[in-house]
Amino acid sequence: MQIDTLIIGAGAAGMMCAANAGGRVVIVDHAKAPGEKIRISGGGRCNFTNMHCAPHAFLSQNPHFAKSALARYTQWDFVELVDQHGIKWHEKTLGQLFCDVSAKEIVAMLRTLMQVAGVELHLQTSVENLIKTESGYSAVLTGPNGSKPITAKNLVVATGGKSIPKMGATGFAYDIARHFNLNLTETRPALVPFTFPEDRFTPLAGVATPARVSANGTSFDEALLFTHRGLSGPVVLQASSYWAEGQDISVNIDPYNTLMDALRDKRQEQGRKNFTTELAKLLPTRLVDHLATQMDLTGNLADQSDKRLGEIIDELQNWKMAPSGTEGYRTAEVTLGGIDTDELSSKTMAVTSLPSLYFIGEAVDVTGWLGGYNFQWAWSSGIAAARAIAAD
Repeated sequence: MQIDTLIIGAGAAGMMCAANAGGRVVIVDHAKAPGEKIRISGGGRCNFTNMHCAPHAFLSQNPHFAKSALARYTQWDFVELVDQHGIKWHEKTLGQLFCDVSAKEIVAMLRTLMQVAGVELHLQTSVENLIKTESGYSAVLTGPNGSKPITAKNLVVATGGKSIPKMGATGFAYDIARHFNLNLTETRPALVPFTFPEDRFTPLAGVATPARVSANGTSFDEALLFTHRGLSGPVVLQASSYWAEGQDISVNIDPYNTLMDALRDKRQEQGRKNFTTELAKLLPTRLVDHLATQMDLTGNLADQSDKRLGEIIDELQNWKMAPSGTEGYRTAEVTLGGIDTDELSSKTMAVTSLPSLYFIGEAVDVTGWLGGYNFQWAWSSGIAAARAIAAD
C-alpha cells in the first residue's frame, strides 16, 4: 500500500491532523475505538477547549514553542467547528467549555471529518518494522486481518504520552524519536494527585474546600480534595505540574482572606461560643478537627485576641507539607516533557532535520494546564502539521 501520510495514533491530535492533511491518509491505533481519551474526558462530556487559552498556560523547556500553533488555530476556531456540527456546549468555571450531552459527539465529529476526507482508519493495529526510505517511510501494519506492508511519504506520530496506561498509553512516541536519534526531555506524570506517607490524610478523605496551592513559585486557586492517599482536586492537579520531587508545597485554606473578618464578627456577636465550633461553620468540620490536633485552637472566641487570630490565620494560609510523591501515570491526566521542541519546527511540527516526520499532541514537550488546554494543543498542533502536509 502506497499512501501520502501515515498517522500513528487516533486520538485528538491524530484525528484532527488526518481530517485536514489531504491526499491519501491512513491512521492507525492499537485501541478498539478511536478517541478513547476524548470519550472519558470531562466526566464523559469532554472539556474540549478553554476560553482563556494562551501560551502562558503551557509548560515546556521552550515556553515560546507553542505560540505559533496556538495563534494559527485558536480555541475560537475549534468552537466554530463544534458549532458547525451542531454540538451544544456550555462554559463552566475558569473558561472551561464542555459538551452539553456527551464527549462522544466530539469523537463522532472527528470521525465524520475523516470520512469526508477519505481517511482510512485501522484499529487494533500495530506498526512494526518502521524504517526511513529514500522516498519516505515503510512499515508493516499488523491488525485483525493479518499483516501488510505500507509506504508513506509523510509520517505523523500522535500516540500521546504515558498517562493512563490502562487505556493503552505507552511510550511508543519516545521509542520512535529515539529510533530517529531525536532528543527527549525528561518525562513525568502531570495533572496528578499528590501522595503522602502513613495515610496522613485518611481521616479527611472526601473533604473538599477552596484553597490556594503553591508549588515551585506558582499558585492556583480552586477546590482541594483530601483522599485516602493524599491530596487531589483541581488545584492540586494544577500545582503538580510545577512540583518536583523533594519539594514542599504550600496550602492556603483561606485563599480569599475572609476568615479574619468573619471570626472577628463572630467574636463580637458570640464571644462565649467555642472557637473550633464556630471555625467549623467557616471550614469543613473534619478539617477543623484535624487542625485542632496540630494547632492550639482551644478556648472560646472571646479568648482569641487579634494577635492570636492573626497567628492562626497565618498558619491556615501557609500550611507547608512535603508530598512523598504522586499517584503516577496510573491517574495522571497528561505526561510532562517529551519530544524536545528544539528538534521541531514550531510552525509545522516537523522534525527540522527530517521534514517529512511530524510529532504532535501530548508526545511533544508541551503540557497545558487543567481545563481544556491540552485538548486545544492537540487541535492546534494537529492542524499545524496537517497544513504543512497539505501545502507540500
